[in-house]
Amino acid sequence: MFTPQSSIPSISMPSGSGPQHLPSDVAGAQDILVPEAMEFLAELHRRFADRRDELLVVRGERRAQVAATGRLDFLPETADIRSGDWTVAPAPAALVDRRVEITGPASPAKMAINALNSGAKVWLADLEDASSPTWSNVVDSQVNLFATARGSLAFTSAEGKAYALREDAPLAVVVVRPRGWHLDEANITFDGRPAIGALVDFGLHFFHNAARLAQDGAGPFYYLPKLESHLEARLWNDVFVYAQDALGIPQGTVRATILIETIPAAFEMEEILYELREHASGLNAGRWDYLFSVIKYFRDAGEGFVLPDRGSITMTAPFMKAYTDLLVRTCHKRGAFAMGGMAAFIPDRSLPEVTAQAVAKVRADKTREATDGFDGSWVAHPDLVATCREVFDDVLGDETNQLRLLREDVEVTADQLLDVASAGGEVTEEGLRSNLYVAVAYTAGWLAGNGAVAIHHLMEDAATAEISRSQVWQQIHNAVTLADTGRTVDAALVRSILGEECDRLRSEVGAAAFARVYALAAALVEDICLSDDYTDFLTVPAYELLVRL
Repeated sequence: MFTPQSSIPSISMPSGSGPQHLPSDVAGAQDILVPEAMEFLAELHRRFADRRDELLVVRGERRAQVAATGRLDFLPETADIRSGDWTVAPAPAALVDRRVEITGPASPAKMAINALNSGAKVWLADLEDASSPTWSNVVDSQVNLFATARGSLAFTSAEGKAYALREDAPLAVVVVRPRGWHLDEANITFDGRPAIGALVDFGLHFFHNAARLAQDGAGPFYYLPKLESHLEARLWNDVFVYAQDALGIPQGTVRATILIETIPAAFEMEEILYELREHASGLNAGRWDYLFSVIKYFRDAGEGFVLPDRGSITMTAPFMKAYTDLLVRTCHKRGAFAMGGMAAFIPDRSLPEVTAQAVAKVRADKTREATDGFDGSWVAHPDLVATCREVFDDVLGDETNQLRLLREDVEVTADQLLDVASAGGEVTEEGLRSNLYVAVAYTAGWLAGNGAVAIHHLMEDAATAEISRSQVWQQIHNAVTLADTGRTVDAALVRSILGEECDRLRSEVGAAAFARVYALAAALVEDICLSDDYTDFLTVPAYELLVRL
């Protein structure tokens, strides 16, 4: 059982104001940043921080091997796991039916309440890609999750409009997505080193809510992002085992769904489930993060790995279908749920024709997922919950999931997963402009404290900016010729188009707003797109700016 120790780690603000134990005036922070919780975080870092650091080094080494060989493949040393007879632990009752999940940040409270009340089976409470990690957002997210676990989350707007949890229908089950292993938390230091964002997000949520959620049969449940190997999954499993022992929570209470949103993880789906098998619930098929990872891993592999305009890459492209089919087969073979990707469209009641066309596309995409065997899928807006639910209702009938559908017809090879050229399509100036516009617009929103940014009727998160800026870097370094104009993508062209898109943004948001954050965002996007060295994550240098704002 966890016993608080007398030595409480120092917590430092980026402003240099000195060590503080409650470095926030966010309402409710005094209930979250208590000494016992901080000591629990300290112990997580004592036990696991060095392993996290080592695994980040391994990421770089593995990427270097790919650069040298131009190849990824299934691991020969884990073949016995892939051929073995094992399954993950049975799902708890709260996670048996996941036909529609809504994603969104846990701060502000209004968005959290709307997600919980949406009619979705699950709310992915996103502390990662849909959350800008300002210290205020980090703390407020924990405050809101604390209140959610106790059924007391409420909010009244400045205009006097009250928001409360509904009592006439079930609330969505909460599944928390902490930050990825690569992100630090600058506002907390242990032994002079920044804390690990993943351990801060998980640790604070688990410390305050695990016992309550376990008592109610409602968790604690997590989504694990950005994993690149089964060794990273093993680290998470060890964190779960320690945390449950430390707080007296029965082993196996935690359930985790893993996002397969990196290309190396696609080759280790079974191994990842195996490492987490007492705590695993399923796998999720991403889109933009997956394509971003393809570029990152094969950025120096030549024209065969140059992706077309991102808007033209569908989930039916052969290499993407290979990835999703393999995910469904892997999950159902091992008794885990296969979760589909996000519908990012934001309905606009003032534009009924646009909305109708977009909803039709969402319905078609969800129908594809349901008929392929997925057990549920994601939406980003409450108005799309009904569409997703109707599609899965039609396919599921009286069943709660499709675990019975083993997809034994699926046989996927490494070549199929790496057949990026199968996407077809072209690289156009319109696509280049869109990438630069979106990268700047999203990054500006992120720097302003908003991780879920509405851009052209889509709810975008960090993955959108990552794929956008990565495509620009890839096009420059492959001297791609634009299909619609015949121009070659180089630094001069990117600077010129970036300037034009910044002029467009300035006219849209106003000179003051542009000067406040958009100019910073534009400078960052230009720097990483034109750099000789590829930046692994946009959010790392962006975070350095964020903590200074």
